[in-house]
Amino acid sequence: MRRIRTLILAAALVAFAGGTVSAREWKSLRIATEGEYPPFNQLDAKDQPIGFDVDIARALCRKMGATCSFEVVDWDALIPSLNAGRVDAIVSSMSITPERQRQVAFTNRYYDRPTSFVARKDSKIAAWDAAGLKDRVVGVMANTAQASFLQAEIQAGGAQIKLYGSQAEANADLVTGRLDAVLADKLVLADWLAKPESVCCELKADIDVAKYPGFFGEGEGIALRKSDGDLAEKFNKAIADIVADGTYKTINDKYFPFSVY
Repeated sequence: MRRIRTLILAAALVAFAGGTVSAREWKSLRIATEGEYPPFNQLDAKDQPIGFDVDIARALCRKMGATCSFEVVDWDALIPSLNAGRVDAIVSSMSITPERQRQVAFTNRYYDRPTSFVARKDSKIAAWDAAGLKDRVVGVMANTAQASFLQAEIQAGGAQIKLYGSQAEANADLVTGRLDAVLADKLVLADWLAKPESVCCELKADIDVAKYPGFFGEGEGIALRKSDGDLAEKFNKAIADIVADGTYKTINDKYFPFSVY
């Protein structure tokens, strides 16, 4: 009889704990961002995260009535940090791809982005495909949709793919001539090309991302633990709300001359 009572009590405690988790209000959120991907996320003079991702995250938190703090996390550590429970969400221009969906859940997209090659203005590259990039060195940020695309679609043609820990490092090597080209988010490249240090270089060609959904996914989403479906619902509603009330457009226009939604 004692064992039966013990089992009943244990079951009741599990049910209570389950109810507590499902009813979580999410009034406090820890949001991870990389901090090295301008204009989406970067650090200001006081080492505080700023940028499009950060502004969007703050707007979503206001809509959800949540107090949000930001954690700057290296790109490769973002998903491990989320799944280990050190942060609650990743808002860091992360593409929704099948590979990542095996590890985390995503909200609806909060923006779309094109992908482009950039090279020196005097580049002799005639075609921006596997054949045209044969024997060329192409830089790309590691563990990105662009890196996966290059490794699967371009490397087999004889191109050397060089992986970088940050976009700034790849851009710097392009300027100094250690790279023949860089493949990256066109919006990030456009921001860099507006700066004096990029006077050597220009956009060369776009990737038709619609042809490669396996690499470029369904846009950029907020990554969450798979167990936090209630939080995903809150974020999705907040995304729809800031689009509807004009908040999204205000943030969009602060960074880009065209809509990225």
